[in-house]
Amino acid sequence: MKNNGFDQVILFLQKLEKQAIDYSLAHHRDEAMMVIVSVPGERWEIEFLSDGSVEVEKFVSNGEIAGEEALSELFDRYSELDETNGDLAQKIELTNARK
Repeated sequence: MKNNGFDQVILFLQKLEKQAIDYSLAHHRDEAMMVIVSVPGERWEIEFLSDGSVEVEKFVSNGEIAGEEALSELFDRYSELDETNGDLAQKIELTNARK
C-alpha cells in the first residue's frame, strides 16, 4: 500500500466501507492521520504517516465485562486533578446546588 499518502488513506477507507466496517477519523500527531476501527472485542488504531508509512495498534478485549463500579477506576487512574482542585470543584458543585 505504498503510494501517495492521501490516496493510500482513501483506498483504505473505501475498502472499509465496501466491507461495511465502521470507522472514525482522528488527528493526534502533526505528521499522521488516524483511522479508528471498532469491531466486536477489538479496537484498531491505524495511523497513516506523511512519509507513506502505516502504524497499526490493536486493542483486544479479554472478554471480561465490568459493572458501573469500574468507572471510578478511570478517574482514579487518569484524573489530572490534584486534591486542591478536586476540593475546589466539590465546593463549586455544592454552591451551585444551593442556588
